[in-house]
Amino acid sequence: MPKLKSHSGAKKRFAATGTGKFAYRKNGRGHLLTGKSRSRIRRLRKAGYVSDALTTDMKRLLPYS
Repeated sequence: MPKLKSHSGAKKRFAATGTGKFAYRKNGRGHLLTGKSRSRIRRLRKAGYVSDALTTDMKRLLPYS
């Protein structure tokens, strides 16, 4: 069986956790932060997690993670 290729875009944006979920960095923290509320910026600090419905798709994109 040949090796599978990982999706390059997904490789850069998602990381597998120890429990098998996929974490990602939330968008909206790059620039223009003065107009966003402090509570919103605090919420954006936390990692986002891929829903269970899309986890099978993520496993196909990142087969070795």
